[in-house]
Amino acid sequence: MIVLLGILVVVAGFATKRNPVLIVGVAGVLTAFLGGLTPMKVLDAFGTGFASSRSVTLFAVTLPVIGLLERHGLQEQARALMGRLAKVSAGRLLAAYLMIRQLGAALGLTTLGGPAQAVRPMIAPMAEAAAERHHGPLTEPARERLRSFAASADTVGLFFGEDCFLTVGSILLITGFVNATYHAHLEPTQLALWAVPTAICATAVHGARLLRLDRSLARTRPAAGTVTATAGVTEEAK
Repeated sequence: MIVLLGILVVVAGFATKRNPVLIVGVAGVLTAFLGGLTPMKVLDAFGTGFASSRSVTLFAVTLPVIGLLERHGLQEQARALMGRLAKVSAGRLLAAYLMIRQLGAALGLTTLGGPAQAVRPMIAPMAEAAAERHHGPLTEPARERLRSFAASADTVGLFFGEDCFLTVGSILLITGFVNATYHAHLEPTQLALWAVPTAICATAVHGARLLRLDRSLARTRPAAGTVTATAGVTEEAK
């Protein structure tokens, strides 16, 4: 019974709004000692747990790397690249990213993109650079709208693309639930094939919205002096 004191540490730690990592670590060490483990066995358990679930903690390595790349000019390089691609508009760029993202997810490459890994450091700056080249300086609402469309291209591509992959978690979950509950013989291949038409429709519908984005940006072209005033307000806010 005394081994369960670790739970009280977790409850007390979260109730007092302490660092979650520190709380869980202290609770784990306390529980291990109360359970009779030696310090070396506790250290071994932590190392084994980290090694067996290191894919879950990859974000802890990915985010600092992306931050360093942005600090050393990743977004500026993405904008400079768009300067050499004169015929690519923001809508065409995002539509192409939508198709690449969906195709990659359909092949199981769900981590190929993502809001943190690709949209924020590369896709959104490239779309902004393309829009500014074709339509002039953007207002702050137009810039935020463009960024939201960039994020939507990633989300729609992943959501509808991953269902076409046989071993994705959602396909296996549905297959297992249906077979166990209704005693059916549903195969993952059947679900994946039925997901293909849906993915194609999603690409067509959202791709059309992305291509129409260029005309929408052209209609919202700011009047002379508006952008300068907006930029001044933004700088003062910073």
